[in-house]
Amino acid sequence: MKNITLSADEDLIARAREQALARQTTLNQLFRLWLEEVAEQKERSIKIGALLDRLDGVDSGGNFRREEINAR
Repeated sequence: MKNITLSADEDLIARAREQALARQTTLNQLFRLWLEEVAEQKERSIKIGALLDRLDGVDSGGNFRREEINAR
């Protein structure tokens, strides 16, 4: 694992540490999770776009009345 050095406002760091403590984790682990999420955003967008393309021709089968939609 590679180390990186970041700089941020002291108050921001303190608040982030409080969040980490509340979640029973570390600031370092929260940052890793955030970094993974950022790194995977483009891949997720591509997958969602591909799914929407596949669903483009799907027909629901007709028009539904409000009662039919809300029937349980």
